[in-house]
Amino acid sequence: MARVLMAALGLLLAGLQAPAHAQVLTGTVGSAEDSAMEGVLVSAQKGGSPVTVTVVSDAQGRFRFPDGRLTAGDYRLRIRATGYDLAGPQSVTLGAAPADVAIKLAKTADLAAQLTNTEWFMSMPGSADDKRPLIECMSCHTLERIVRSTYDADGFVPVLERMLTYANNTIQARAQKRVAAPTPNEAGARRLAAYLATVNRSAGAWRYPLRTLPRPQGRATRVVITEYDLPRKTIAPHDVRTDPQGHVWYSNFTENFLGEFDPATGVNTDYAIPVLKPGFPTGTLDLEADADGNLWLALMFQAGLARFDMAARTFQMFPVPGAASDDAMQQSMVMPRADNADGKVWTNDVARRAIMRLDLKTGTYERIDPFKFLPKGGLHAPYGMMADARNDLYFLDFGDENVGRVDAVTAASTIFPTPAPRSRPRRGMLDEQGRLWFAEFAADKLGMFDTKSEAFKEWDVPTPHTHPYDVFCDRNGELWSAGMASDRVLRFEPQTGRSVEYLLPRPANIRRVFVDNATSPVTFWAGNNHGAALIKLEPLD
Repeated sequence: MARVLMAALGLLLAGLQAPAHAQVLTGTVGSAEDSAMEGVLVSAQKGGSPVTVTVVSDAQGRFRFPDGRLTAGDYRLRIRATGYDLAGPQSVTLGAAPADVAIKLAKTADLAAQLTNTEWFMSMPGSADDKRPLIECMSCHTLERIVRSTYDADGFVPVLERMLTYANNTIQARAQKRVAAPTPNEAGARRLAAYLATVNRSAGAWRYPLRTLPRPQGRATRVVITEYDLPRKTIAPHDVRTDPQGHVWYSNFTENFLGEFDPATGVNTDYAIPVLKPGFPTGTLDLEADADGNLWLALMFQAGLARFDMAARTFQMFPVPGAASDDAMQQSMVMPRADNADGKVWTNDVARRAIMRLDLKTGTYERIDPFKFLPKGGLHAPYGMMADARNDLYFLDFGDENVGRVDAVTAASTIFPTPAPRSRPRRGMLDEQGRLWFAEFAADKLGMFDTKSEAFKEWDVPTPHTHPYDVFCDRNGELWSAGMASDRVLRFEPQTGRSVEYLLPRPANIRRVFVDNATSPVTFWAGNNHGAALIKLEPLD
Protein backbone atom coordinates (compact mmCIF):
# COMPACT_ATOMS: atom_id res chain seq x y z
CA MET A 1 0.00 0.00 0.00
CA ALA A 2 2.74 2.42 0.85
CA ARG A 3 5.71 3.22 -1.31
CA VAL A 4 8.54 5.00 0.50
CA LEU A 5 10.88 7.16 -1.55
CA MET A 6 13.87 8.80 0.08
CA ALA A 7 17.24 10.23 -0.78
CA ALA A 8 20.36 8.37 0.26
CA LEU A 9 20.64 8.16 4.03
CA GLY A 10 23.90 10.06 4.11
CA LEU A 11 22.39 12.97 2.18
CA LEU A 12 19.41 13.08 4.49
CA LEU A 13 21.63 13.19 7.53
CA ALA A 14 23.77 15.88 5.98
CA GLY A 15 20.97 17.99 4.57
CA LEU A 16 18.06 17.64 6.97
CA GLN A 17 18.93 16.61 10.51
CA ALA A 18 20.33 19.15 12.94
CA PRO A 19 24.03 18.36 13.48
CA ALA A 20 26.24 18.91 16.50
CA HIS A 21 28.18 21.68 14.72
CA ALA A 22 25.82 23.86 12.74
CA GLN A 23 27.37 26.46 10.44
CA VAL A 24 26.80 30.19 10.16
CA LEU A 25 26.30 31.85 6.77
CA THR A 26 25.97 35.63 6.52
CA GLY A 27 26.71 38.20 3.87
CA THR A 28 25.78 41.25 1.85
CA VAL A 29 24.01 41.81 -1.48
CA GLY A 30 24.87 44.58 -3.91
CA SER A 31 25.13 45.51 -7.57
CA ALA A 32 26.90 48.08 -9.70
CA GLU A 33 23.89 50.37 -9.25
CA ASP A 34 23.32 49.81 -5.53
CA SER A 35 25.95 48.71 -3.04
CA ALA A 36 23.36 47.60 -0.47
CA MET A 37 20.22 45.98 -1.87
CA GLU A 38 17.21 45.33 0.35
CA GLY A 39 14.69 42.60 -0.43
CA VAL A 40 16.91 40.16 -2.32
CA LEU A 41 16.08 36.53 -1.64
CA VAL A 42 19.22 34.46 -1.02
CA SER A 43 18.81 30.68 -1.20
CA ALA A 44 21.27 27.96 -0.21
CA GLN A 45 20.93 24.30 -1.20
CA LYS A 46 23.48 21.70 -0.13
CA GLY A 47 24.76 19.39 -2.84
CA GLY A 48 22.51 16.33 -3.11
CA SER A 49 19.97 17.63 -0.60
CA PRO A 50 16.27 18.14 -1.43
CA VAL A 51 16.12 21.10 0.99
CA THR A 52 16.58 24.76 0.08
CA VAL A 53 16.67 27.45 2.77
CA THR A 54 16.03 31.09 1.86
CA VAL A 55 16.45 34.38 3.73
CA VAL A 56 15.99 38.00 2.60
CA SER A 57 18.44 40.90 2.75
CA ASP A 58 17.57 43.81 5.03
CA ALA A 59 17.72 47.58 4.50
CA GLN A 60 21.53 47.49 4.83
CA GLY A 61 21.78 44.73 2.24
CA ARG A 62 22.77 42.15 4.84
CA PHE A 63 21.40 38.64 5.25
CA ARG A 64 21.88 35.89 7.82
CA PHE A 65 20.78 32.29 7.78
CA PRO A 66 19.33 31.13 11.10
CA ASP A 67 21.68 29.32 13.43
CA GLY A 68 21.35 25.56 13.12
CA ARG A 69 19.80 25.50 9.64
CA LEU A 70 22.95 24.77 7.62
CA THR A 71 25.65 22.13 8.09
CA ALA A 72 29.20 21.83 6.82
CA GLY A 73 29.50 21.21 3.10
CA ASP A 74 29.20 22.73 -0.37
CA TYR A 75 26.14 24.86 -1.11
CA ARG A 76 24.75 26.21 -4.36
CA LEU A 77 23.57 29.79 -4.03
CA ARG A 78 20.55 31.25 -5.81
CA ILE A 79 18.92 34.68 -5.68
CA ARG A 80 15.58 36.20 -6.60
CA ALA A 81 15.51 39.91 -7.36
CA THR A 82 13.43 40.93 -10.35
CA GLY A 83 15.62 42.62 -12.92
CA TYR A 84 18.83 40.99 -11.74
CA ASP A 85 20.81 37.76 -12.11
CA LEU A 86 23.40 36.33 -9.77
CA ALA A 87 26.88 37.40 -10.92
CA GLY A 88 28.67 35.59 -8.12
CA PRO A 89 29.62 33.73 -6.13
CA GLN A 90 27.58 30.79 -7.39
CA SER A 91 28.45 28.58 -4.41
CA VAL A 92 29.96 28.61 -0.94
CA THR A 93 31.68 26.01 1.22
CA LEU A 94 30.83 25.97 4.89
CA GLY A 95 33.48 24.63 7.24
CA ALA A 96 34.66 25.21 10.76
CA ALA A 97 34.60 29.02 10.62
CA PRO A 98 31.57 31.23 9.91
CA ALA A 99 31.26 32.28 6.27
CA ASP A 100 30.52 35.85 5.19
CA VAL A 101 29.98 36.27 1.45
CA ALA A 102 29.59 39.36 -0.72
CA ILE A 103 26.94 38.53 -3.33
CA LYS A 104 27.04 40.60 -6.50
CA LEU A 105 24.11 40.99 -8.89
CA ALA A 106 24.05 42.05 -12.54
CA LYS A 107 21.22 43.46 -14.63
CA THR A 108 19.34 40.65 -16.36
CA ALA A 109 19.21 40.34 -20.12
CA ASP A 110 15.79 38.65 -20.04
CA LEU A 111 13.39 40.47 -17.72
CA ALA A 112 10.38 38.67 -19.23
CA ALA A 113 11.63 35.34 -17.87
CA GLN A 114 11.41 36.73 -14.33
CA LEU A 115 7.88 38.15 -14.41
CA THR A 116 5.15 36.54 -12.33
CA ASN A 117 1.64 36.03 -13.64
CA THR A 118 0.58 39.08 -11.61
CA GLU A 119 3.24 41.19 -13.33
CA TRP A 120 2.13 39.97 -16.75
CA PHE A 121 -1.43 40.99 -15.88
CA MET A 122 -0.07 44.40 -14.82
CA SER A 123 1.90 44.77 -18.05
CA MET A 124 -0.60 43.57 -20.65
CA PRO A 125 -2.88 46.24 -22.11
CA GLY A 126 -6.60 45.63 -22.20
CA SER A 127 -9.63 45.82 -19.96
CA ALA A 128 -10.40 43.72 -16.91
CA ASP A 129 -12.92 41.78 -19.01
CA ASP A 130 -10.26 41.14 -21.66
CA LYS A 131 -7.94 39.62 -19.05
CA ARG A 132 -10.56 37.79 -16.99
CA PRO A 133 -10.52 34.52 -18.99
CA LEU A 134 -6.75 34.26 -18.47
CA ILE A 135 -7.15 33.55 -14.77
CA GLU A 136 -8.12 30.01 -15.79
CA CYS A 137 -4.90 29.49 -17.77
CA MET A 138 -2.76 29.69 -14.63
CA SER A 139 -4.13 26.35 -13.46
CA CYS A 140 -1.95 24.49 -15.98
CA HIS A 141 0.86 26.87 -17.00
CA THR A 142 2.18 30.40 -16.63
CA LEU A 143 1.08 33.37 -18.70
CA GLU A 144 4.62 33.60 -20.06
CA ARG A 145 3.81 30.67 -22.37
CA ILE A 146 1.03 32.75 -23.90
CA VAL A 147 2.84 36.06 -24.29
CA ARG A 148 5.95 34.43 -25.80
CA SER A 149 3.86 32.66 -28.45
CA THR A 150 3.61 33.92 -32.03
CA TYR A 151 0.09 32.78 -32.97
CA ASP A 152 -2.19 35.24 -34.68
CA ALA A 153 -5.89 35.29 -33.78
CA ASP A 154 -6.80 32.50 -36.21
CA GLY A 155 -3.90 30.39 -34.98
CA PHE A 156 -4.98 30.78 -31.38
CA VAL A 157 -8.51 29.39 -31.87
CA PRO A 158 -7.56 25.71 -32.31
CA VAL A 159 -5.07 26.05 -29.46
CA LEU A 160 -7.80 27.27 -27.11
CA GLU A 161 -10.14 24.51 -28.24
CA ARG A 162 -7.43 21.92 -27.68
CA MET A 163 -6.87 23.22 -24.14
CA LEU A 164 -10.44 22.19 -23.29
CA THR A 165 -9.54 18.56 -23.90
CA TYR A 166 -7.10 18.47 -20.99
CA ALA A 167 -8.23 17.50 -17.50
CA ASN A 168 -8.13 20.04 -14.68
CA ASN A 169 -5.46 17.94 -13.01
CA THR A 170 -2.85 18.57 -15.69
CA ILE A 171 0.60 20.07 -15.15
CA GLN A 172 3.46 20.46 -17.62
CA ALA A 173 5.19 17.39 -16.15
CA ARG A 174 2.06 15.25 -16.48
CA ALA A 175 -0.60 16.14 -19.03
CA GLN A 176 -3.88 14.22 -18.84
CA LYS A 177 -6.72 14.21 -21.35
CA ARG A 178 -10.40 14.24 -20.45
CA VAL A 179 -12.52 11.29 -21.54
CA ALA A 180 -15.47 13.64 -22.07
CA ALA A 181 -14.30 17.07 -23.21
CA PRO A 182 -16.69 20.05 -23.02
CA THR A 183 -18.09 21.56 -26.20
CA PRO A 184 -16.05 24.62 -27.28
CA ASN A 185 -17.67 28.03 -27.25
CA GLU A 186 -16.50 29.20 -30.65
CA ALA A 187 -17.59 32.81 -30.23
CA GLY A 188 -15.88 33.05 -26.85
CA ALA A 189 -12.74 31.39 -28.19
CA ARG A 190 -12.54 33.87 -31.06
CA ARG A 191 -12.94 36.86 -28.73
CA LEU A 192 -10.18 35.60 -26.47
CA ALA A 193 -7.97 34.68 -29.42
CA ALA A 194 -8.28 38.19 -30.83
CA TYR A 195 -7.17 39.66 -27.51
CA LEU A 196 -4.27 37.24 -27.03
CA ALA A 197 -2.89 38.14 -30.43
CA THR A 198 -2.54 41.74 -29.20
CA VAL A 199 -0.38 40.82 -26.19
CA ASN A 200 1.86 38.04 -27.57
CA ARG A 201 4.71 38.26 -30.09
CA SER A 202 2.68 37.65 -33.23
CA ALA A 203 3.77 41.09 -34.46
CA GLY A 204 7.37 40.76 -33.25
CA ALA A 205 8.45 42.44 -30.04
CA TRP A 206 5.97 43.18 -27.27
CA ARG A 207 4.23 46.48 -27.86
CA TYR A 208 3.99 47.40 -24.19
CA PRO A 209 6.45 47.95 -21.33
CA LEU A 210 7.06 45.17 -18.83
CA ARG A 211 6.00 46.26 -15.36
CA THR A 212 7.31 44.74 -12.14
CA LEU A 213 6.49 44.85 -8.45
CA PRO A 214 9.00 46.32 -5.99
CA ARG A 215 11.31 44.07 -4.00
CA PRO A 216 10.30 43.20 -0.42
CA GLN A 217 10.93 45.86 2.19
CA GLY A 218 10.84 46.14 5.97
CA ARG A 219 8.70 43.50 7.60
CA ALA A 220 8.52 41.47 4.36
CA THR A 221 12.27 40.72 4.72
CA ARG A 222 11.86 39.15 8.17
CA VAL A 223 11.14 35.60 7.11
CA VAL A 224 12.76 32.20 6.59
CA ILE A 225 11.45 30.01 3.77
CA THR A 226 12.25 26.32 3.43
CA GLU A 227 11.45 24.33 0.29
CA TYR A 228 11.36 20.53 0.30
CA ASP A 229 11.69 19.04 -3.17
CA LEU A 230 9.56 15.94 -3.61
CA PRO A 231 11.06 12.84 -5.26
CA ARG A 232 9.23 13.07 -8.62
CA LYS A 233 8.55 16.04 -10.88
CA THR A 234 5.12 14.56 -11.58
CA ILE A 235 4.01 15.03 -7.96
CA ALA A 236 1.63 18.00 -7.74
CA PRO A 237 0.93 18.81 -4.07
CA HIS A 238 -2.48 20.49 -4.03
CA ASP A 239 -3.91 20.55 -0.49
CA VAL A 240 -1.55 20.32 2.49
CA ARG A 241 -2.02 19.97 6.25
CA THR A 242 0.17 18.96 9.19
CA ASP A 243 -0.52 16.35 11.84
CA PRO A 244 0.35 16.44 15.59
CA GLN A 245 3.71 14.78 14.84
CA GLY A 246 4.68 17.58 12.45
CA HIS A 247 4.35 15.42 9.34
CA VAL A 248 2.92 17.10 6.24
CA TRP A 249 0.10 15.33 4.38
CA TYR A 250 -0.80 16.36 0.85
CA SER A 251 -3.15 15.45 -1.95
CA ASN A 252 -1.42 14.69 -5.24
CA PHE A 253 -3.29 16.43 -8.05
CA THR A 254 -1.96 14.26 -10.86
CA GLU A 255 -1.22 10.81 -9.39
CA ASN A 256 -3.30 8.37 -7.33
CA PHE A 257 -1.27 8.70 -4.16
CA LEU A 258 -1.81 10.34 -0.78
CA GLY A 259 1.51 11.86 0.29
CA GLU A 260 3.11 12.01 3.72
CA PHE A 261 6.33 13.97 4.23
CA ASP A 262 8.47 14.09 7.37
CA PRO A 263 10.43 17.38 7.38
CA ALA A 264 12.75 16.09 10.12
CA THR A 265 14.06 13.17 8.06
CA GLY A 266 13.07 14.01 4.49
CA VAL A 267 11.20 10.74 4.07
CA ASN A 268 8.33 10.94 1.60
CA THR A 269 5.73 8.17 1.69
CA ASP A 270 3.24 7.50 -1.10
CA TYR A 271 0.03 5.67 -0.13
CA ALA A 272 -1.43 4.19 -3.30
CA ILE A 273 -5.12 5.00 -3.77
CA PRO A 274 -7.03 2.23 -5.59
CA VAL A 275 -7.88 3.18 -9.17
CA LEU A 276 -11.66 3.11 -9.62
CA LYS A 277 -11.82 4.01 -13.32
CA PRO A 278 -8.89 2.79 -15.43
CA GLY A 279 -8.27 5.01 -18.43
CA PHE A 280 -9.56 8.15 -16.70
CA PRO A 281 -7.33 10.94 -15.35
CA THR A 282 -5.82 10.23 -11.94
CA GLY A 283 -5.13 12.53 -9.01
CA THR A 284 -7.01 14.04 -6.10
CA LEU A 285 -7.90 17.56 -5.00
CA ASP A 286 -9.54 18.30 -1.64
CA LEU A 287 -7.94 16.80 1.49
CA GLU A 288 -9.96 17.07 4.72
CA ALA A 289 -10.06 15.45 8.16
CA ASP A 290 -13.20 13.91 9.65
CA ALA A 291 -14.35 14.04 13.28
CA ASP A 292 -11.98 11.17 14.19
CA GLY A 293 -8.95 12.71 12.49
CA ASN A 294 -8.97 10.38 9.49
CA LEU A 295 -8.25 11.91 6.09
CA TRP A 296 -10.67 12.10 3.17
CA LEU A 297 -9.85 12.76 -0.47
CA ALA A 298 -11.99 13.88 -3.40
CA LEU A 299 -11.02 11.65 -6.32
CA MET A 300 -11.74 13.99 -9.24
CA PHE A 301 -12.29 11.98 -12.47
CA GLN A 302 -11.94 8.68 -10.60
CA ALA A 303 -15.50 9.45 -9.42
CA GLY A 304 -15.86 9.02 -5.69
CA LEU A 305 -14.33 9.63 -2.29
CA ALA A 306 -11.60 7.87 -0.31
CA ARG A 307 -11.25 7.65 3.47
CA PHE A 308 -7.73 7.04 4.83
CA ASP A 309 -7.57 5.40 8.25
CA MET A 310 -4.70 7.15 10.02
CA ALA A 311 -4.12 4.26 12.43
CA ALA A 312 -4.33 1.34 10.00
CA ARG A 313 -2.90 3.29 7.03
CA THR A 314 -5.56 1.81 4.74
CA PHE A 315 -8.18 3.22 2.40
CA GLN A 316 -11.92 2.71 2.31
CA MET A 317 -13.37 3.64 -1.07
CA PHE A 318 -16.78 5.18 -1.80
CA PRO A 319 -17.25 5.13 -5.58
CA VAL A 320 -20.11 6.90 -7.29
CA PRO A 321 -22.27 3.94 -8.32
CA GLY A 322 -23.90 2.88 -11.56
CA ALA A 323 -24.96 5.15 -14.37
CA ALA A 324 -24.21 8.25 -12.30
CA SER A 325 -20.51 7.53 -12.79
CA ASP A 326 -20.50 8.60 -16.41
CA ASP A 327 -17.54 9.95 -18.40
CA ALA A 328 -18.05 13.50 -17.06
CA MET A 329 -18.46 12.62 -13.37
CA GLN A 330 -15.98 14.47 -11.17
CA GLN A 331 -15.62 15.16 -7.43
CA SER A 332 -13.27 18.02 -6.52
CA MET A 333 -14.48 18.64 -2.94
CA VAL A 334 -15.18 16.59 0.19
CA MET A 335 -16.40 17.74 3.61
CA PRO A 336 -16.40 15.07 6.37
CA ARG A 337 -15.77 17.43 9.30
CA ALA A 338 -19.07 16.65 11.09
CA ASP A 339 -19.74 13.13 9.82
CA ASN A 340 -20.29 12.07 13.44
CA ALA A 341 -23.43 14.26 13.58
CA ASP A 342 -25.50 12.30 11.06
CA GLY A 343 -23.27 9.80 9.28
CA LYS A 344 -23.13 11.92 6.09
CA VAL A 345 -20.23 13.34 4.07
CA TRP A 346 -20.62 16.19 1.58
CA THR A 347 -19.09 16.38 -1.90
CA ASN A 348 -19.91 17.91 -5.28
CA ASP A 349 -20.82 16.87 -8.81
CA VAL A 350 -18.68 19.19 -10.92
CA ALA A 351 -20.18 18.37 -14.31
CA ARG A 352 -23.77 18.91 -13.16
CA ARG A 353 -22.88 21.82 -10.85
CA ALA A 354 -24.60 20.18 -7.92
CA ILE A 355 -24.05 19.11 -4.31
CA MET A 356 -23.83 15.42 -3.40
CA ARG A 357 -24.15 13.78 0.00
CA LEU A 358 -22.74 10.36 0.86
CA ASP A 359 -24.53 8.12 3.36
CA LEU A 360 -21.75 6.22 5.13
CA LYS A 361 -23.99 3.31 6.11
CA THR A 362 -25.37 2.58 2.65
CA GLY A 363 -22.64 3.99 0.41
CA THR A 364 -25.29 5.78 -1.63
CA TYR A 365 -25.10 9.36 -2.89
CA GLU A 366 -27.91 11.90 -2.84
CA ARG A 367 -27.81 14.78 -5.36
CA ILE A 368 -28.99 18.24 -4.32
CA ASP A 369 -29.41 21.20 -6.67
CA PRO A 370 -28.90 24.29 -4.48
CA PHE A 371 -29.60 26.66 -7.37
CA LYS A 372 -32.91 25.27 -8.63
CA PHE A 373 -34.90 28.30 -7.46
CA LEU A 374 -32.51 30.85 -8.99
CA PRO A 375 -33.07 32.34 -12.47
CA LYS A 376 -32.00 29.99 -15.23
CA GLY A 377 -28.86 30.66 -17.23
CA GLY A 378 -26.48 31.38 -14.35
CA LEU A 379 -23.10 29.64 -14.42
CA HIS A 380 -22.79 28.14 -10.93
CA ALA A 381 -20.14 25.81 -9.52
CA PRO A 382 -20.24 24.55 -5.91
CA TYR A 383 -16.62 24.46 -4.80
CA GLY A 384 -15.00 25.14 -1.40
CA MET A 385 -16.97 23.34 1.34
CA MET A 386 -17.23 23.80 5.11
CA ALA A 387 -19.56 22.20 7.67
CA ASP A 388 -20.69 23.28 11.13
CA ALA A 389 -21.24 21.05 14.18
CA ARG A 390 -24.70 19.87 13.06
CA ASN A 391 -23.32 19.16 9.58
CA ASP A 392 -25.05 22.02 7.81
CA LEU A 393 -23.02 22.62 4.67
CA TYR A 394 -21.60 25.98 3.64
CA PHE A 395 -20.18 26.14 0.14
CA LEU A 396 -18.64 28.68 -2.21
CA ASP A 397 -20.10 29.21 -5.67
CA PHE A 398 -16.92 29.42 -7.75
CA GLY A 399 -18.88 29.93 -10.95
CA ASP A 400 -20.67 33.05 -9.75
CA GLU A 401 -20.69 35.21 -6.60
CA ASN A 402 -22.44 33.29 -3.84
CA VAL A 403 -22.01 31.64 -0.47
CA GLY A 404 -24.53 28.84 -0.09
CA ARG A 405 -25.94 26.89 2.84
CA VAL A 406 -27.62 23.47 2.74
CA ASP A 407 -29.54 22.39 5.82
CA ALA A 408 -28.38 18.97 7.02
CA VAL A 409 -31.91 17.90 8.02
CA THR A 410 -34.17 19.32 5.32
CA ALA A 411 -31.61 19.69 2.47
CA ALA A 412 -33.10 23.15 1.88
CA SER A 413 -30.68 25.61 0.28
CA THR A 414 -30.14 29.30 0.97
CA ILE A 415 -28.01 31.51 -1.28
CA PHE A 416 -26.17 34.63 -0.07
CA PRO A 417 -24.65 36.82 -2.84
CA THR A 418 -21.30 38.42 -2.00
CA PRO A 419 -21.21 42.24 -1.97
CA ALA A 420 -18.64 42.17 -4.79
CA PRO A 421 -20.26 41.11 -8.07
CA ARG A 422 -18.78 38.29 -10.15
CA SER A 423 -16.43 37.52 -7.25
CA ARG A 424 -16.02 33.76 -7.84
CA PRO A 425 -15.35 32.73 -4.20
CA ARG A 426 -13.09 29.69 -4.23
CA ARG A 427 -11.74 28.13 -0.99
CA GLY A 428 -11.80 29.00 2.69
CA MET A 429 -12.44 27.83 6.23
CA LEU A 430 -15.09 27.98 8.96
CA ASP A 431 -13.70 29.00 12.36
CA GLU A 432 -15.00 28.13 15.81
CA GLN A 433 -16.92 31.42 16.02
CA GLY A 434 -19.01 30.56 12.98
CA ARG A 435 -17.15 32.93 10.65
CA LEU A 436 -16.59 31.67 7.14
CA TRP A 437 -13.35 33.11 5.73
CA PHE A 438 -12.92 32.81 1.98
CA ALA A 439 -10.93 34.05 -1.01
CA GLU A 440 -12.70 35.91 -3.83
CA PHE A 441 -10.62 34.68 -6.74
CA ALA A 442 -11.95 36.95 -9.49
CA ALA A 443 -12.60 40.03 -7.34
CA ASP A 444 -9.11 40.19 -5.74
CA LYS A 445 -10.63 40.24 -2.27
CA LEU A 446 -10.70 38.32 0.99
CA GLY A 447 -14.14 37.84 2.46
CA MET A 448 -15.86 36.86 5.69
CA PHE A 449 -19.43 35.62 6.06
CA ASP A 450 -20.79 35.54 9.61
CA THR A 451 -23.04 32.48 9.66
CA LYS A 452 -24.90 33.81 12.73
CA SER A 453 -25.71 37.33 11.56
CA GLU A 454 -25.59 36.39 7.86
CA ALA A 455 -23.50 39.50 7.18
CA PHE A 456 -20.49 39.90 4.91
CA LYS A 457 -17.22 41.82 5.17
CA GLU A 458 -14.71 42.16 2.35
CA TRP A 459 -11.15 43.44 2.07
CA ASP A 460 -9.17 44.24 -1.07
CA VAL A 461 -5.88 42.39 -1.35
CA PRO A 462 -3.01 44.92 -1.43
CA THR A 463 -1.70 43.93 -4.88
CA PRO A 464 -4.13 43.86 -7.83
CA HIS A 465 -4.12 40.71 -9.98
CA THR A 466 -3.25 38.54 -6.98
CA HIS A 467 -6.30 36.30 -7.53
CA PRO A 468 -6.22 34.59 -4.11
CA TYR A 469 -7.12 30.92 -4.14
CA ASP A 470 -7.62 30.25 -0.43
CA VAL A 471 -7.44 31.92 2.98
CA PHE A 472 -6.66 30.66 6.50
CA CYS A 473 -7.42 32.54 9.73
CA ASP A 474 -4.75 31.79 12.35
CA ARG A 475 -4.99 31.78 16.15
CA ASN A 476 -4.15 35.51 16.24
CA GLY A 477 -6.97 36.46 13.88
CA GLU A 478 -4.57 37.15 11.00
CA LEU A 479 -5.43 35.94 7.51
CA TRP A 480 -2.98 34.03 5.31
CA SER A 481 -3.51 33.66 1.59
CA ALA A 482 -1.73 32.81 -1.66
CA GLY A 483 -2.52 31.66 -5.17
CA MET A 484 -1.34 30.93 -8.67
CA ALA A 485 -0.41 34.45 -9.78
CA SER A 486 1.92 36.50 -7.59
CA ASP A 487 4.51 34.09 -6.07
CA ARG A 488 3.73 35.87 -2.81
CA VAL A 489 2.20 34.84 0.51
CA LEU A 490 -0.18 37.43 1.95
CA ARG A 491 -0.45 38.02 5.70
CA PHE A 492 -3.35 40.34 6.50
CA GLU A 493 -4.81 41.83 9.69
CA PRO A 494 -8.54 42.40 9.06
CA GLN A 495 -8.87 44.53 12.20
CA THR A 496 -6.32 47.13 11.06
CA GLY A 497 -5.94 46.51 7.34
CA ARG A 498 -2.18 46.08 7.82
CA SER A 499 -0.60 43.59 5.47
CA VAL A 500 2.72 42.09 4.45
CA GLU A 501 3.52 40.09 1.32
CA TYR A 502 6.36 37.58 1.46
CA LEU A 503 7.98 36.89 -1.92
CA LEU A 504 8.76 33.21 -2.52
CA PRO A 505 12.14 31.99 -3.84
CA ARG A 506 10.83 30.31 -6.99
CA PRO A 507 7.73 30.47 -9.18
CA ALA A 508 5.02 28.96 -7.00
CA ASN A 509 1.62 27.77 -8.10
CA ILE A 510 -0.19 27.54 -4.74
CA ARG A 511 -3.66 26.15 -4.12
CA ARG A 512 -4.80 25.28 -0.56
CA VAL A 513 -2.95 26.99 2.31
CA PHE A 514 -2.52 25.79 5.88
CA VAL A 515 -1.25 27.44 9.06
CA ASP A 516 0.25 25.45 11.91
CA ASN A 517 -0.94 27.25 15.04
CA ALA A 518 1.18 25.05 17.33
CA THR A 519 4.39 26.99 16.59
CA SER A 520 5.37 30.46 17.78
CA PRO A 521 5.13 32.46 15.58
CA VAL A 522 2.71 30.41 13.49
CA THR A 523 4.06 28.51 10.45
CA PHE A 524 2.58 28.75 6.96
CA TRP A 525 2.53 25.64 4.73
CA ALA A 526 1.55 25.17 1.09
CA GLY A 527 2.32 22.95 -1.87
CA ASN A 528 3.98 24.22 -5.04
CA ASN A 529 1.55 22.50 -7.38
CA HIS A 530 3.69 23.01 -10.49
CA GLY A 531 7.04 22.75 -8.70
CA ALA A 532 6.84 19.33 -6.97
CA ALA A 533 7.78 20.88 -3.64
CA LEU A 534 6.41 21.72 -0.21
CA ILE A 535 6.84 25.25 1.11
CA LYS A 536 7.29 26.19 4.76
CA LEU A 537 7.27 29.89 5.59
CA GLU A 538 8.31 31.04 9.05
CA PRO A 539 7.75 34.72 9.85
CA LEU A 540 10.27 36.16 12.30
CA ASP A 541 7.66 38.32 14.05
